[in-house]
Amino acid sequence: MESLRELYKIGKGPSSSHTMGPMRAAQDFLSRYPDAVRFCVVLYGSLAHTGKGHLTDVAVCEAFAPCPTEVVFDLERKDLPHPNTLLITGYDREGKRVGSLEYLSVGGGSICVAGEEEEKKLDVYPFANFGEIMAYSREKKISLEEVVYAFEDEAIRDFLTGVWHTMRSTVRRGLKASGVLPGPLGVERKAKTLFETVEHDEEPESREKRIMCAFAFATAEENAAGGTIVTAPTCGASGVLPAVLYYLSTKHGYDEKRIIAALAVAGLIGVTVKQNASISGAEAGCQAEIGTATAMAAAAVGTLFGASMDEIEYAAEIALEHQLGLTCDPVGGFVQIPCIERNAVAGLRALSAAQLAKVLAGTRKITFDTVVETMYSTGKDLSSRYRETAEGGLAAIYKGCH
Repeated sequence: MESLRELYKIGKGPSSSHTMGPMRAAQDFLSRYPDAVRFCVVLYGSLAHTGKGHLTDVAVCEAFAPCPTEVVFDLERKDLPHPNTLLITGYDREGKRVGSLEYLSVGGGSICVAGEEEEKKLDVYPFANFGEIMAYSREKKISLEEVVYAFEDEAIRDFLTGVWHTMRSTVRRGLKASGVLPGPLGVERKAKTLFETVEHDEEPESREKRIMCAFAFATAEENAAGGTIVTAPTCGASGVLPAVLYYLSTKHGYDEKRIIAALAVAGLIGVTVKQNASISGAEAGCQAEIGTATAMAAAAVGTLFGASMDEIEYAAEIALEHQLGLTCDPVGGFVQIPCIERNAVAGLRALSAAQLAKVLAGTRKITFDTVVETMYSTGKDLSSRYRETAEGGLAAIYKGCH
């Protein structure tokens, strides 16, 4: 399994696969063909269908700037090696073609070149699934976060501290912002309003839920506005884990050491899904993004609550199991509707999953690994209309009404 450094990436929204990935592809192409001074980028599949809303064209043009770049949205090609495929061609000063490469944006900002091995990762964990991680933890009599510290490099705590500080800053920034998000949908930012009206809610439990939702809205809205976020595991699902961690840290006063431990365990859940299934909405629907984020957050909550390893695994399993079949149908291709609200609902679900697991772990019948496998097969069975193409579901209904 790869390093948590490949899961938690700090960058700008609104999409890890549609913004970060294509930008990294452009940067990789430049490193291979430094003599190229003009570029043509052809977007296929989900990148073509929702690239405008995800700012894919803006991302690649910025990467190649100040060189002229033509971006083509090809909606016809179907024989794709991956739903997020792009073809980059470079030309020299005389107009001669110097090179052409087909890239796959496989989720979470990761890329590979078609026909080549996926970009080299920091594979640090000698495990095939979460069951093997747990077996190792039992054998060595160490906690799940200690598994991370045992296999990652010595600077992993500093790295995770930087991740937490970025998450925290994003939440705080989002809580102060107001106005309308970019794009034609006219979606107003709601985090500030949610947070400032908490005092008007008379029910203590309802107030707590609203606070947590405000934190999720804050990050998700920052992502939609192209602000700096942490992929956890993606941009579109980046609001779940920060909201839960920020909410619990402010409510219970957890110190930074415990927050970092929670991030570490959440990371193990994320890399397990990434290796054995997918975190790409274009490949497996939103269950791969929000579902994974909810499982990561549930595991983090369990870690903060001092849950046993079995309870943590069960929390992650509950969280992902009840997101199975979740479609990715962004209205207009923008990471706004239903994405922003979905982050808040997922945060609440993560808390509930951890609470249920604390009581019911001894009654469980299936494993987290089983649910991961099921999620992937379910995603493969989903029609492409429901995998980040904006051709089905809410996106299609919206088109019919406008």
